[in-house]
Amino acid sequence: MRKIYPFSAIVGQDLMKLALLLNAINPRIGGVLIRGERGTAKSTAARALSDLLPDVSVVKDCRFGCDPNQEITWCTDCQNVFRQMGKLDIVMRPTSFVDLPVSATEDRVVGTLDIEKAIKQGERHFEPGVLAYANRGLLYIDEVNLLDDHVVDLLLDSAAMGVNVVEREGISFSHPARFILVGTMNPEEGDLRPQLLDRFALSVDIQGISNATDRVLIMERMLDFDRDPIEFQKGWQSSVDEISAKIQNARDLVEDVTYSQKHLQNIASLTTSFGVEGHRADLVILRAARAHAALDSRLKINDNDVFIAARLALPHRVRKGPFDSVGLGVGELEERMQAIEEGSNGDESDVINDGSSDSQETKEIKKKQI
Repeated sequence: MRKIYPFSAIVGQDLMKLALLLNAINPRIGGVLIRGERGTAKSTAARALSDLLPDVSVVKDCRFGCDPNQEITWCTDCQNVFRQMGKLDIVMRPTSFVDLPVSATEDRVVGTLDIEKAIKQGERHFEPGVLAYANRGLLYIDEVNLLDDHVVDLLLDSAAMGVNVVEREGISFSHPARFILVGTMNPEEGDLRPQLLDRFALSVDIQGISNATDRVLIMERMLDFDRDPIEFQKGWQSSVDEISAKIQNARDLVEDVTYSQKHLQNIASLTTSFGVEGHRADLVILRAARAHAALDSRLKINDNDVFIAARLALPHRVRKGPFDSVGLGVGELEERMQAIEEGSNGDESDVINDGSSDSQETKEIKKKQI
């Protein structure tokens, strides 16, 4: 058993934990940036999340952990083996956790092609990088604000596209790169450029807990963990298993979660009212809202799902003025949501992505309910 502080034992910081869970349910959301002062459980939560994630089926001996059920995402090696053998052997493995060092270079991240071997022997030899090992796992970047901007761009591109493409001297190699991206940072050490901030789907600003009772609880739990990590983990194992089961249940449901035209209009009105540039935020809010509904074992999103998703997706994208820091208060967001709701007609009959009746929905949820 790995010595990891249990996710469920973390005191407070509920919004941070929720953002991590939503990305675990649907990695296509695009990652989460956690900003806060030192000693606020940022790194602890990221590492604890990896322990919640269920084992995944992968192609045996594949360097990239390709999903045997997603042929369209297979790497070049798996495609060649399948053409020759007509099948791929499958094994189960734990979800990988990859910790990216701040000193990482571009080659370390994306991998390298052996140009000399390609020219002399006509072989494409690819040395995997961090993105290969992180595929279908969790990629964690501590002090992401200290990482080279170009490397951060590469990571965010891969997280958005789900593929890593390396090209050198007219030779290219690609492999799947679908991972849960978690970045943490202390704003006192410098911030990310607004362009990079926008590329992180969700963002959470956290502070130390001010309640004395909770601070005592944190100390007590940490002392217990330090005294006997394995025994401490065993004591929390049932709650960890429960959260892990909820993640798996939500993963099974999320693609079937429906939304109405009204929800789309409300999301668009919300981002427009705050002057958010581009369309990334709209898609992030929708994906996060569907993941939140799935986490609650529901097959339809509601206004609260949209509000929570917006609370995670908008604050780091809203800027009051050219020289102001980014930020958005919960009260201001609530006021905008209420105004939009009052201005809409409330008609949710135009349901999108709905392939089942209410009775069938109830049956499916009961079947998959934890």
